[in-house]
This record gives sequence, C-alpha cells and structure tokens, in this order.
Amino acid sequence: MSKQNVRKHYALEKHRETEKTRSNTSSNFLLSKHWKKIYPIGLHKTGSSLSLSSLSLSLSQTSDDSSVTDSSSITPLDQKISLALRLIASSTEKREGPATSKNVTRAVSPTRNPSPSPSSEDELMSRCNWITSTSDKVYVLFHDECWGVPVYDDHQLFELLSLCGMLMDFNWTEILKRRDQIREAFGGFNANQVAKMGEREIEELISNTSLNLAESRVRCIIDNAKCIVKIVREFGSFSSYMWNYVNYKPIINRFRHPRNVPLRTPKAETISKDLLKKGFRFVGPVIVYSFMQAAGMTIDHLVDCFRHKDCVNLAERPWRHV
Repeated sequence: MSKQNVRKHYALEKHRETEKTRSNTSSNFLLSKHWKKIYPIGLHKTGSSLSLSSLSLSLSQTSDDSSVTDSSSITPLDQKISLALRLIASSTEKREGPATSKNVTRAVSPTRNPSPSPSSEDELMSRCNWITSTSDKVYVLFHDECWGVPVYDDHQLFELLSLCGMLMDFNWTEILKRRDQIREAFGGFNANQVAKMGEREIEELISNTSLNLAESRVRCIIDNAKCIVKIVREFGSFSSYMWNYVNYKPIINRFRHPRNVPLRTPKAETISKDLLKKGFRFVGPVIVYSFMQAAGMTIDHLVDCFRHKDCVNLAERPWRHV
C-alpha cells in the first residue's frame, strides 16, 4: 500500500472516530439536560423501584407541562428514554400491586367505626383475674351482680352462708347452677321454716338427685337455721348480728393481684369462733371469709375490676338495714 493511500485511510478512520465522539457527546448532553429539568439538584443513582416510578411520573408530567419545556425540543432519544422508564415503572408496580393494596387497606381500616357487638364489649370489660374467657356464664354473672354487693336481708344472708359451706364439696360454678333448686328446696332460706324440717323432709332432700347434697350437709343447714332463730330473738335480726362485727360498714380492700386476696383474716377467725360457740356447723374461718366476700361485708374485687368502684360506692352509703 502506498503512503498516500495510508494517509487517506488514516484520515478516514480519524473522521469516523470524531463523528462518533460528537454523537455520544450530544446524546449525553441531551439526556443530562432533560434530567436536570426533572431534578435540578442532580439525579442520584439508585436501583429502588420507588425512584424509577417517581422518575417515570416526573417525566410524564414534565413532557405535558409547557412551562417547563417546549414539545418541539423533545428529541426521539428523549421519547425513547421516557418510554423505557415507563415500562420499567409499570412492571414494578405490577409486582408491588398486592402489597400496596394491603397498605391502603390497613390505612383505611382504622377509620371505620363499626358498632361493637355485645360479645366484644363483654371481652373488653376488666374483671378480677379469676374470671377468665373459659369461666361459666353463671359464674361471671354472679361476679358482676352479686359478689361484693352488701346484703342486709336475713334470708339472703342465710342462703349465702349455706352456699359458702358447700364450697367444701363443690366449686362456685357447680353451686350456682343449682342455686334456684337449692333455694326452693329450703323454702327460700326462711330460717323459721327450715328449722322446723323433720326426718321426712330430710330424706326427701337427700334422695333428690338434682340437689346432690349429702345428709351431713342437709342436717348442717337445718341446724344452722335453728341457731339463726335464736340469734334473731337476741339481736333482732341475723343481719344486725353479722354486720355488727364490721361496725355496719363493709371493709374496703384495694388489692391489685389475686395473690394478695387472703383466704382468711383475723376478723373471719373471730366471727368463726363466735358462730361455733352458738352451735353453727361448717363455719370455719375460710368459709366465713368467703361468706363475707359474697355478702359484701368485705370488698375484695381487684382495683382494676370494673365492679370495684361500684361496690365501693355501695359500701360508702349510710347503712340501711331493714
């Protein structure tokens, strides 16, 4: 090859390299110029789908906004870039679609205020810790309406004393489920009527399988009724005799944990000893204290139980014995 041909070939190659460089420079300038219209502070490299989606959105807004750029200045290269970014963003949104819908649902759901059902309201009530989700309804009702409410009626006090004595054989749920039957069997716990029960009545009560009471338990209730009749003659009423031990005003406790609630107290031991002297049976300190709790002579609802305040309000009223 001659020197002249070599020079021509060299000049041709140099011209091609120059044109290629100019083309790349022009493309980069246009791309950089277009990005600066979107992000004046500069475009940072990122691989997150959020940035790609934002970039695609910004590009579409910029191309439609005449205040930012003129449509005549958009080159085919700009359109290709915008189209590519839109495709990337759309594919990303499809993948993130379910997650986004979940987020929207979570954000909207708290604004809904459906009226709570009775069961949900019942679950939200704060009760003493020994009332659980598995507790029988009759036991929960007894806790909510009876336990800790001051009782001054002689018949009701005799009934509660008898039911607490049955705790030696049964739990509260088993007793409460048969409470109406037991009350009917013992004549509404009228001490005068129960004290007059003879052997025939005793046999009938023992043979009654729905009551499921042992002979010793039946005879104990009848004997205690006879003792109550004597107390009424001496003190005017069984209620006056019992409430006199607490100066006619319930003892208000403010326990926070079940472990703080005692099984017996010095006051219960004093009452138990006096009852035993008067001929009562099955009236140990633990049974007497259970009776005091049920009859509202002592308020042992835990402080965070919704019934504590109600029972305290009843306890702080002037004593109204009838």
